[in-house]
Amino acid sequence: MALLPAQKIAAPSQVYPSPFSLSSKQKPVDPPQKPEVRALWVVRHTLTSPDSVINMVRRAKESGFTDLIVQVRGRGDAFYSSKIEPRAEDLATQPSDFDPLSLVIREAHREGIKVHAWINIFLVANIESLPKSRDHLIYRHPEWLMVPKSIASELSAIDPNSPEYFNKLVEFVKNNREELEGLFASPAHPDVIENILSIWKDIAARYDVDGMHFDYVRYPNSQYDYSRKSLDRFKTELEKGLDPENKEFLEARLNEDPLIYANTFPEKYAQFQRRQVSDLVGRIYKSVKKIRPQAIISAAVFANDEDAYRSRFQDWKLWLDRGWLDVVCPMAYTPDTEIFRKQITSAVGASMGKKVWSGIGAYRQPVESALEKIQIARDLGAGGFILFSYDSSIKVSDLNPQGDYLEKMNGALKK
Repeated sequence: MALLPAQKIAAPSQVYPSPFSLSSKQKPVDPPQKPEVRALWVVRHTLTSPDSVINMVRRAKESGFTDLIVQVRGRGDAFYSSKIEPRAEDLATQPSDFDPLSLVIREAHREGIKVHAWINIFLVANIESLPKSRDHLIYRHPEWLMVPKSIASELSAIDPNSPEYFNKLVEFVKNNREELEGLFASPAHPDVIENILSIWKDIAARYDVDGMHFDYVRYPNSQYDYSRKSLDRFKTELEKGLDPENKEFLEARLNEDPLIYANTFPEKYAQFQRRQVSDLVGRIYKSVKKIRPQAIISAAVFANDEDAYRSRFQDWKLWLDRGWLDVVCPMAYTPDTEIFRKQITSAVGASMGKKVWSGIGAYRQPVESALEKIQIARDLGAGGFILFSYDSSIKVSDLNPQGDYLEKMNGALKK
């Protein structure tokens, strides 16, 4: 699962009071009333060798986990056999026939563990290390990329295929690294949507996955996307309802202000942006269900639903209402118990009979705090939990000095 921009703190300093002690007098977590999903988000860096994959499945089984959500599209690349996108650079040292997703499925199914293909949607490149392959979409189709508002007018006068256009986008992200994780593709560009849809359908048709998982199905923030395609499509859509006088007024100013329509109708533009994301979710859900009816379609979403709706244009409550998700996974990574309770309460209340798997930030809190939140999620009626992430849970850190986070958690959960 993805780190939230404001949550890249390695180890919180506060102490978490908890009823769960990891001593010999350890108190158990109350068991759920019905079978519970215990899932792990597995970041792509664990999928880089057969030994790493096999070890991951073994530890998940030994620690009592039921589902693995494995990142097979990280940054516009493929950790599986794909003819649509370039093979991930992390697999460069492996034989060409090594297929991480196929191996995860084989090993996990042997152990009775379900596998979900985790697909990052609009985030397509890290900014610190841009893709090397010139086949990557950021080089082949720079016109697909989202544009920030502050440089949109400037970029509108530059050919998207010119190095200057691309370099200005990269420079902007680098200068705003605290808020931005990389380059994003635009949901307003029809070719972007068709590309993403083809990836989902390809995986659903060729791999025996138990589910497929949305991530980064959102805008990076409210200052995106002001690309030409987005502005042009909004203009075309809006003009249908404008009276001739208003249309003439706006048209007269369009050359000097390419953002005139979006700036004049900001709320309508925000709704337009939300609709681009929501329409994609709906199309993917319906398409995948035709190919693999039993697949669980889930999505990692911002746990603060107001921020998701207002600033990320991620209207996940609508997706639940429309029946476009089987499971919603709020990224309730906060170490704060009351904030977590509020976020999961909101998700359960909006779930419309669907399942909620509560996302827990293991990288931000000790085992005691994570166990406390699991119990809260159970009490609120969540159908399970997901830890972010497997990778951080096996890494030695101040919060996990022995690298045995999973084992400690399992010990408390099964007592």
